[in-house]
Amino acid sequence: MASKFVASLGCFICNESWGPTSPRPHYPSMPKYPKGQSPGDEGAEAKALFSVSGLTCSACAGSVEKAVKRLPGIREAAVDILNNKALVHYYSNFVTEERIREAIEDAGFEATTIKQDDNIANDKSIQVSKIRINGMTCTSCSSTIESALKALYGVQTAQVALATEEAEVYYDPNFLSYNQLLQTIEDTGFEAILLSLGEDISKIDIQIDGFKTDHSLKIIAKSLQSIDGVQEIETYPELKKISISYKSQLTGPRTFIEVIESSGSGHFKAMIYPEDQGDRDSHRQHEIKQYYKWFLWSLVFTIPVFLTSMVFMYVPVIMKVLDIKIVNMLTIGELLRWELATPVQFIIGWRFYVGSYKALRHGSPNMDVLIALGTNAAYFYSVYIVLRAANSKDFKGTDFFETSSMLITFILLGKYLEVLAKGKTSEAIAKLMNLAPETATLLTLDGEGNVVNEQEIDSRLVQKNDVIKIIPGAKVASDGLVLWGQSHVNESMITGEARPVSKRKGDAVIGGTLNENGVMHIRATRVGSESALSQIVRLVESAQMAKAPVQKFADRISKYFVPLVITLSFATWLAWFLAGKFHSYPHSWIPSSMDSFELALQFGISVVVIACPCALGLATPTAVMVGTGVGASQGVLIKGGQALESAHKVSCIVFDKTGTLTIGKPVVVNTRILNSMVIREFYELVAATEVNSEHPLAKATVEYAKKMKEDEENIIWPEAENFVSITGQGVKAIVKNKKIIVGNKSLMRENNIEIPVEAQEALEEAEGMAHTGIIVSIDEEVAGIISISDPLKPGARQAISILKAMKIESIMVTGDNWGTAKSIAKEVGIDTVVAEAKPEMKAEKVKELQSSGHIVAMVGDGINDSPALVAADVGMAIGAGTDIAIEAADIVLMKSNLEDVITAIDLSRTTFTRIRLNYIWAMGYNILGIPIAAGVLFPFTGFRLPPWIAGAAMAASSVSVVCCSLLLKNYRRPKKLDELEIGGITIE
Repeated sequence: MASKFVASLGCFICNESWGPTSPRPHYPSMPKYPKGQSPGDEGAEAKALFSVSGLTCSACAGSVEKAVKRLPGIREAAVDILNNKALVHYYSNFVTEERIREAIEDAGFEATTIKQDDNIANDKSIQVSKIRINGMTCTSCSSTIESALKALYGVQTAQVALATEEAEVYYDPNFLSYNQLLQTIEDTGFEAILLSLGEDISKIDIQIDGFKTDHSLKIIAKSLQSIDGVQEIETYPELKKISISYKSQLTGPRTFIEVIESSGSGHFKAMIYPEDQGDRDSHRQHEIKQYYKWFLWSLVFTIPVFLTSMVFMYVPVIMKVLDIKIVNMLTIGELLRWELATPVQFIIGWRFYVGSYKALRHGSPNMDVLIALGTNAAYFYSVYIVLRAANSKDFKGTDFFETSSMLITFILLGKYLEVLAKGKTSEAIAKLMNLAPETATLLTLDGEGNVVNEQEIDSRLVQKNDVIKIIPGAKVASDGLVLWGQSHVNESMITGEARPVSKRKGDAVIGGTLNENGVMHIRATRVGSESALSQIVRLVESAQMAKAPVQKFADRISKYFVPLVITLSFATWLAWFLAGKFHSYPHSWIPSSMDSFELALQFGISVVVIACPCALGLATPTAVMVGTGVGASQGVLIKGGQALESAHKVSCIVFDKTGTLTIGKPVVVNTRILNSMVIREFYELVAATEVNSEHPLAKATVEYAKKMKEDEENIIWPEAENFVSITGQGVKAIVKNKKIIVGNKSLMRENNIEIPVEAQEALEEAEGMAHTGIIVSIDEEVAGIISISDPLKPGARQAISILKAMKIESIMVTGDNWGTAKSIAKEVGIDTVVAEAKPEMKAEKVKELQSSGHIVAMVGDGINDSPALVAADVGMAIGAGTDIAIEAADIVLMKSNLEDVITAIDLSRTTFTRIRLNYIWAMGYNILGIPIAAGVLFPFTGFRLPPWIAGAAMAASSVSVVCCSLLLKNYRRPKKLDELEIGGITIE
């Protein structure tokens, strides 16, 4: 089942770089073929652009996308709510432009077709780039970058994630290049590094030794450019590095190395650049080291400042030395503190000045502005005190150098701890990336398939169609098919499936899984960005990029937060200054070392530095990151914050029957032939028709028919002409000049085929035993009834019982007959049943439940489930299901059992409880902290919050929010599930 999921996931991540134009979670798409149609039947791919009136928000965009995607033959649909446009790619044999327009209007919006230039219309015009962004501190930063990118002509949409420090940009390469995207980010004041160019394009850095001039490197680049599949080459002579973007299905790094080493008569040596592996982790480690270094240097200067201003005053001997006057009233202590605080303010704290300048230049003040304001106020007021003391013989004042230097030190400590904690939120991705083995054993075969050579190579050099040897205890180097040998493979690290899976010749294996006992030779089928491991990593990364709707709350606040805090700070200083000037409070309130102006200044600075927009900005994304990572480790792939948020509200779950509640591996248990036909001939006609269908019942029939031809080595079925698959009903074809119809009662009725009494009795008997009865008609006469049994999954009844305890209603909707449906529902404990339902009826049932106030989840595994999966608030696809069901779903259950439905909902509820706690803390901290810093308690209690303590509290707030999210790593699924001991279902 796991291998089937991974095989389907290969199609799930499409080969073209597609992107949405609506700013909402979006994931790789694939063609939707009507049931029974193969990929070769789709006809020409076309593109249509519509002007859509009435779009007001992301929910509207989602409604239009869902309406269009329900149509057959839709390749991709994307909606741009900013420009009120919808872009649809479709297959002309399945659907028309007019039908798409009608679907949009049926969703409640006006749509008109926009004619496009043919050259542009036929071009694959949407490309996606992933970019790492360094220097973001709060949601104000990410919003600024997002707005700047969206303002570029040709950009469809852009998402910037503060927690992952990455941007995902969908754009038209006809109008701008990725270099312009990088430049735009640089212009907003942040460092930008390109990570990837589209999902079907891989990128690798090669180190080259042996060249002496830049000209030699240009010759190498030209040689590489001639290789089929190479997209782009960048050279870095000073680093001895060449960066290559390529299509992994056409070429690979081993070819590049061979070409490089053959270019210079053997003088050049090439290898994968050392920094290429674990690049994300190395960047994070570099950032941690950088903050640690800054913090230590700041500490070196700040500790003496702190001692001279707050400790040594209580040591008489040292105090006498520090109070020695140099010029007029200027003392050694003041001069010493000035000298020590200056490097902290302008060298170590320079990053805050740069950040402030760039933020203010773009009209979006951020955390850096607050820090720069607070520290500058303290520092320059202290400089004024020192200069005035040096020029006066009777002036006495107190400097605040310790405030500015201690503020910067505590903020750097907070940033160091925050980066350290944020690194742990993405550990799930790091663990997945580390599953790939470092080396692989490459086999060279002769013409007869015999091994003539073995060579150990870097696993990143494995290319498509390579033959790899996997020994016991070694990790599988890439996705592939077993050519020789047999073994058991532990796939728990990818699928969460605890039991080893048997593998023999012809079986699929997954890269990164562990070979337990036997030796196998495999042929690599998917490598690099195409591999299942890469796709799962990309899916989790996309999930972490996508913002949950609740994040909009923090984004709205961040726009006004910093200006509001600056205003409050100035108002605080002014109120206390005027109160002091007009003697509105007793003189005894003023500390002996200050005057009224300095007291007011301290209150103002405290307000600036205690306010923390960072904690608000990190509340949601860090929890979503950890939650989706935990889900992935347990075999539950949650496609982003929106799916996670919707899942915790689910009040009703609609289950498909076959393959969802049942094992999905039906077997023929009885056959009743109603004419004089021989059973072998009967099944030959049925199998020839059903072999073109992917439905589990069809596969069961074909497998049963094969047993009757066990004496034949290569089974070839007669050709089926005019094959038609009617979703939810059955199939029709012409076989050996006979009109064959295989399906249910409704299909027979539609074709005016009368069902005799004997057939009715056989059907009722099958349904009474919870079997599915399939009617076979030959030349418009019922020729036989096939009874098929599909047993319930172990623990299905207990799972439904647990859902009831969670106050979630369960409903079964199936295309099967009423008798079988009721028998299965009774056995599993479901009260509400809808049977003989076509795909559109399943979707209608979902809408009906939604209109009655339910938040609906749909759990299914087949093509006929995909409309309902799209229509539901949360679509859950069983991992052993079909490609289209997995593509249409919001959550993919990689194991084929029902306990993960409960795990997904429980994890969602736990994650959103954590998000609420984060918001309560972040909001509560600011709501309580700012008034205390402003001195609200001072008149009643004498309690005053010094600026350096306020700064420490601000730094601690961000760290505490991240740590609160990290506690999700301790998530354990409900104990009831452990007591059930429901295993995954494995059928061989």
